[in-house]
Amino acid sequence: MSGLIPNFPHDGIVTINRVILKPAYSLDDLQERVAMLCENVKTYHSDTGFVGGFVCVNSGQVSNEGSTVGQAVASPLAGKEALIITFWNSFKDHEESHKSDTFQPLFKEVLALCEN
Repeated sequence: MSGLIPNFPHDGIVTINRVILKPAYSLDDLQERVAMLCENVKTYHSDTGFVGGFVCVNSGQVSNEGSTVGQAVASPLAGKEALIITFWNSFKDHEESHKSDTFQPLFKEVLALCEN
């Protein structure tokens, strides 16, 4: 994993948040708001153990080999389901940075895009 994210410690923490975008929003909208969160953490909490992060989306491609043989290969969540993945030195670092008064309003802006 350390090759994927430079400087990620071997005992670091990966957080994964699964979200479903509301119909009016796109992956670009989500990426922009998550980038603002990450920038906030790096700017105001640079010593909190944040290493990096990214957003990825369900493309809808389902393999019809293996466990899905003979099943439908369409995903109803294609383009709507996304993962927000962040990398931290420790879970405590993650929790502490999220308590910030500057972080919480930006986090609410991310939640406003999501059905869940």
